[in-house]
Amino acid sequence: MKLNYKKEDVYSRLSEQEIESATKYTDEYINFINTAKTEYLCVEEAVKMLEENGFVEFSKKETLKAGDKVYFINREKSLFAAVIGSEDLSHGMNIIGAHIDSPRLDLKPFPLTERDNIAVLKTQYYGGIKKYQWLSIPLAMHGVIYNENGEKIVISVGEENDDTCFTIADLLPHLAREQLKANADKFINPEKMSVIVGNIKEKDVKENPVKSNILKILNQKYGIKEIDFARSEISLVPAFKAKYIGFDKALIGGYGQDDRVCSYATLKALIDTSSKIQRKTNIALIVDKEEIGSVGNTSMNSRVFDLFVEKLIQKSDTKNVTELEVYYNSKMLSADVTAGVNPDYEEVQDMQNASIIGSGVSVEKYGGSGGKYNSSDANARYVAEVMRIFDSNKVGYQVGTLGKVEMGGGGTIAYILANKGVEVVDCGTPVLAMHSTFEVTSKFDVYMTYMAYKAFFEN
Repeated sequence: MKLNYKKEDVYSRLSEQEIESATKYTDEYINFINTAKTEYLCVEEAVKMLEENGFVEFSKKETLKAGDKVYFINREKSLFAAVIGSEDLSHGMNIIGAHIDSPRLDLKPFPLTERDNIAVLKTQYYGGIKKYQWLSIPLAMHGVIYNENGEKIVISVGEENDDTCFTIADLLPHLAREQLKANADKFINPEKMSVIVGNIKEKDVKENPVKSNILKILNQKYGIKEIDFARSEISLVPAFKAKYIGFDKALIGGYGQDDRVCSYATLKALIDTSSKIQRKTNIALIVDKEEIGSVGNTSMNSRVFDLFVEKLIQKSDTKNVTELEVYYNSKMLSADVTAGVNPDYEEVQDMQNASIIGSGVSVEKYGGSGGKYNSSDANARYVAEVMRIFDSNKVGYQVGTLGKVEMGGGGTIAYILANKGVEVVDCGTPVLAMHSTFEVTSKFDVYMTYMAYKAFFEN
């Protein structure tokens, strides 16, 4: 009888066929995160995946029966998908919820200005970042603009190899003596994070000729004027591609893996379990605004999901059950990443309770900070149930926490569903350099995240 617990390396326990399956899965995942770098783009890619596998838009179904596959888009920036199970909704649902927003730079309402013969766009950072990581790297621009006629204009610049890109010029070290005396969170002034977009002057224009030339280019290409920036959502993200890391190609580096690694796994798991009618109705959530506190009408805190569940009840002809009763009998994996142990910074982790890269998807009973503040603390019975599901399906998983007590902390969307009465536990991929412009994951942890979600949906 084995009494001690020890985290196991996933690779060592996989067959050659399973290793091939993991590589095929991560190849597809890399393609996804290279394409879906904003919430809008994630939803577009998700809809393509769902429709290719028989899902239809929710409003097209007047009634729902076992086996039906539907999706609902909330304002182009979040999405709910469902596969109707054989059991009545009064028995609850199996839910996996992830978020698709990532730290980035957003343009201010009137961003374009000119200084010293250079046209720049003023930005506002979104989510928790180390500001210096965003300087002197190639940036791509993505977003939407609505003109005065309400027409939608899509912006996408900087992703193709022969495309132009943008950047924020850092201060050269020769003149940075005073800058470098400041604390790390202060030495980059966020008001100085201006993105360079041009240098050529428009002829015969005396005032702001470079800005004038950029406006002329934008008008010729997109038909927009400066006022249209106020009717836009435009973001700057790293322009470089995700790719494998290391001689053994065991790791994946790329922007936005928090939390698109879990979002992609959630969608794939729902799709790959939808060909067979499951006992429970399975729900996949990919939502917005988690990185800024889950506020707003595309976030998990919005009551739009309540509306979706209410409509599910109505269309499924479920008798004598309330939305709250459905929640109370439902179970969920909060699909969000956690911190993997960085070998250069072991001191921030309680190594006995840390998540090790390559040891599988991480189950975390609680998050939050300090005295479990702002945490959804899962009950022991439900944690045991989830572990039994993973054990019986040979999922490589580990149990972890997010760093030492009072070292910092973080949250997920788990508490929001828990507040509705749903049984919830956090379960996601360990990540190195989380919230950086080039996050790192293990190929095998990424694959086991998918296997865990698939097992949960099949339960």
